[in-house]
Order: sequence, then structure tokens, then C-alpha cells
Amino acid sequence: MGRVALVGTNGTGPFESDVVLHAREARRARLNGAALRSSEQLRHELQALVFTPDRLAVVKGGPAARRAYLDRSLGRLFPARATLSVEYAAAVGQRNAALRRLASGVSSREALDPWNETVAALGAQLVEGRRATLEALAGPYAALADRLGLPAATATYEGEPPTVAELEARLEKDLERGVTGAGPHLHDVGLRSEQRDLRGFGSQGEQRIAVLALVLAEAEALSLRSDAHPLVLLDDVLSELDEDRRRTLGEIVAGGGQTVVTTTSAASLPTEPAQHLAVVPGEVRAV
Repeated sequence: MGRVALVGTNGTGPFESDVVLHAREARRARLNGAALRSSEQLRHELQALVFTPDRLAVVKGGPAARRAYLDRSLGRLFPARATLSVEYAAAVGQRNAALRRLASGVSSREALDPWNETVAALGAQLVEGRRATLEALAGPYAALADRLGLPAATATYEGEPPTVAELEARLEKDLERGVTGAGPHLHDVGLRSEQRDLRGFGSQGEQRIAVLALVLAEAEALSLRSDAHPLVLLDDVLSELDEDRRRTLGEIVAGGGQTVVTTTSAASLPTEPAQHLAVVPGEVRAV
């Protein structure tokens, strides 16, 4: 059995939470002594942003990884729009099913009209939400990336909202392929430094800085929207940063909020942490 205890503040005040994990039982979580209904409730109460080495897929991977990352940020920055991507994906799925029925001759073109309208309406809302998210992140992202040695960093949305006219105009192509070929499910986010596409022309160190700057920029943007700082978890973030960048990162994370940095050597972080914990088999020790 394992137990994780969290103490901090959220938008409504201080909280204490614990999560219990057992190999043969369901996970259990409590917030201020009261049982939580779901992990989603804990996620809502405690804003946590995570950097792990596999997050480099946001830069190195295909457009789907960047869309998913952006949609998670959208849900955190604009909670009222958190379900937009799911609702849009469901509408696209329904339109795709209607396309297949039409192609097989068991449905009419008129049956496709409501799904054209729904996909266009939800797609426009999702594009607007994604753009608003990038607008909120753009300033802090560029500033933080520059401090970490990635100059003139930009994150731009690549794609336009779908329209009913566009969906109708490409009907024959969509019928042939059986899928909807236009809309935000195909869009991308351009991550560049001095106009260089970091996916194709950035070093792994630059890609790491880009993802790290995105995480820290979102933390800053969330802090501006509430009285609480999110919890930032940085796992193995130092391994490909030189000493100057490590020092800069230490200065950034010391500026506000709670940040947990994991490393195999305490000397890797050239700034003094507020608390130093050593993890050894079976226990965590304060140093």
C-alpha cells in the first residue's frame, strides 16, 4: 500500500489531501477529510503541471501530441470550456458515421446536414478557445524561453475554423475517405525559435527548453487567474541543461508557488532548495 499526502492552497483556501493506493483495492482520495467522488475532482481542486522527459513529444511528436497538450491547457485556463475538445470529437465521430451510412446507401445527404452544422459550430468554438489559450501563454512562454536560452520563441496556432460551406464543398472527398477532412482535429501548433521549426530543426536541448517554458508559462498564466499557484512537478529536467540554465531555472522556480524538482544528484541544482528530500528504497528522508 502507498499513501501520498498533499498540503497547500487552492482558489478557496488551504487544503489537505491524501491519496491511498493499494495493489488489490480501488484508489481512495480525501480532501480536507471528505472522500472525493473521482480523480477529476482532485484534479480540479489541485492544479498540477508536470514536466517529464516523455513530454518532449509535444515538440518532437506529431500534431496530435500538440493538440492534446493545448486542449489540456485550455481546460485548465478556461474551465468552462474544458469539455469542448471532447464534444467536438464526438460530433466529428457522428459525422464520420453518417458519411459511412451515406456511402453505403442506407442514408440521405439531408441526414448529414445537422452534423455539418454541429461540427462547424463546435469547431469554431474550439479554435477560438485554443487561440485564447495560446494568447495567454505567448508572452510568458517567450520570456521564459529566452531566459533559458531559447531566443525569439513563438507558439502559433495553425488552422482556421471549419464552416458549413467548407464541409459541404468537400463532401465527395470525405465520402471517398469515410472521414471528416477539415477542422481542428487536423490542426497544429507551430513551435519555433527565430523562425526555426523546433520539431525538425531544433536540438533535443532546445526541444526540452521549449516544453519546460510551456509548463512554466502555464503556471504563470494560471497564477494570474487565481489567488493560488499551481503545483509544478519537474522530473529529470536538469539532465540536459548546462550550469547557467540550471541556475536560471532555480531562480525562476524560486519566484513563487511550489515546485518539486527531481534529480539523481543534489548538486545538479546550483540553487538552495527550500526543502531537500532524499528518496531511498522504502522511504523519503529530509536532508
